[in-house]
Amino acid sequence: MPIYVYWGEDDFALEKAVTLLRDRILDPLWISFNYTGFPPEQSDAVIAALNQAMTPPFGAGGRLVWLNNTTVFQQCPDHLLAELTRTLSVIPENSVLLLTSRNKPDERLKSTKLFKQLATEYREFPLIPPWKTELLIQAVNQAAQTVGVRLTAKAAEVLAEAVGNDTRLLYNEIEKLRLYAEDGNQPIEVDTVTLLVRNNTQNSLQLAAAIRTGDTAKALTVLADLINAAEPGLRIVATLIGQFRTWLWVKLMMESGERNSQAIAQAAEVGNPKRIYFLQQEVQSLSLRQLLSCLPLLLELEFSLKQGFGEISTLQTKVIELCQVCRRN
Repeated sequence: MPIYVYWGEDDFALEKAVTLLRDRILDPLWISFNYTGFPPEQSDAVIAALNQAMTPPFGAGGRLVWLNNTTVFQQCPDHLLAELTRTLSVIPENSVLLLTSRNKPDERLKSTKLFKQLATEYREFPLIPPWKTELLIQAVNQAAQTVGVRLTAKAAEVLAEAVGNDTRLLYNEIEKLRLYAEDGNQPIEVDTVTLLVRNNTQNSLQLAAAIRTGDTAKALTVLADLINAAEPGLRIVATLIGQFRTWLWVKLMMESGERNSQAIAQAAEVGNPKRIYFLQQEVQSLSLRQLLSCLPLLLELEFSLKQGFGEISTLQTKVIELCQVCRRN
């Protein structure tokens, strides 16, 4: 009963895993016979997928049945749960049932518990938080190794700053670097990365820095550059929330009298304790009250964007409000 469950917000990484699974299971000459995908809008998708999974494959290779962006992990009626319970354990070994979802499965549902018990692979594809620099650099190095590109340590760091947690953009930029490099045996230097890769994430951090100092004019200018570069509003907000959250934790630890960089780094989820000194300097001019006032505004901004409010005007309004909070004594 080969059952695979993939979920998470990193669409690109999830799609790559699906492609690898498909290539491993299916014979290229028999794909049209043995590969079936069911979209979420199909009312009987789950039942139809189960019936298809029970059908032996034609010709060579196995059968792959894909329930794409399924809602069975968020809601599962009793009759559907009964059918899942009856069928999942008897799916033939040469058939594979794949279920994917952007949303995290509800662990309270019986359907989720059933899949966790029976799944061959039950795997999450999360986006790395934009403020976890060390994990972003690790992801860059892993992608470079996959593509066959060598990067210097500084080049990997700059590339991580530029692409953030956008895995699709990361692979696109690494492929660009691979094509540009004349000699694949020589590590790509930071100058090459700076030349070829646009640094949108760094601009978002520059926006956070401008807000922190209360420089409304500069903040709006950086925001306009990000918008003109087609940077998604929610990604901008994610970077701001991460940065202000880090500043808040550092300030809280300072106010509590903590002086140990390791302890502060652990509380603020900063991988490199050496960054703490610089973060302390950055929050020196801000009060704890100011930082505490910023996070609700950022969460309001995130909620408004998710509700479909006008992106540009909403971002501009909240950036002005944040600058005003940070400018107060």
